Amino acid sequence: MSERIFLLPLWLRIWHWLNALLIIALIISGISLHFADPEVAMFLGFDLARDVHTVAGVALCALYIYFVIANIFSGNWWQYVPKPGNFLKNVWIMTRYYLWDVFKGRPHPFPPTPENNFNALQQIIYWMVMYLLMPALLITGVMFMWPEFAPDRIMGVDGLLPIAMAHYILGFLLMLFMLGHIYLGTLGATTTSLFKMMITGWHEH
Repeated sequence: MSERIFLLPLWLRIWHWLNALLIIALIISGISLHFADPEVAMFLGFDLARDVHTVAGVALCALYIYFVIANIFSGNWWQYVPKPGNFLKNVWIMTRYYLWDVFKGRPHPFPPTPENNFNALQQIIYWMVMYLLMPALLITGVMFMWPEFAPDRIMGVDGLLPIAMAHYILGFLLMLFMLGHIYLGTLGATTTSLFKMMITGWHEH
């Protein structure tokens, strides 16, 4: 018999789905821009892709600022902080679970609680994504959108070139994270239970 606990407040669920929609829009428009060809329609036409990428990028910047502020005032920031005490061991346990134990039907070693929504592996990955990768992606995007904010030269080359390369790489890493995030979302009590949790706030285990 499954047990239900309430984990996710409404503001966090709304932020999560808006964040997901904006990132999907940025991935589609970004690929369309990167592989733009007048002879080939890649998802979106160039002009539409440019407009979508600009609007979605600015919206994501505003949403990220909201996320940081809401995390601070709600105390949710603590969920992202790796906790002392067997941290590396717990990371290994969770890595082994995702790569091996889950396919053997073994129970989750660290079910989420209201005090600790994330296991050790999630804490380190989510912290890196939300507090390192995401701000770096947004900063490079703003510099690429408004070149006057970019330095004229970086290591002897045009200042926009390394910023553009960094933005592409960071965007690719975020896309990989999102794909992995969706896959891990299928590993709950049922295939859809974790997705339902992001709608209702209730976790089943």
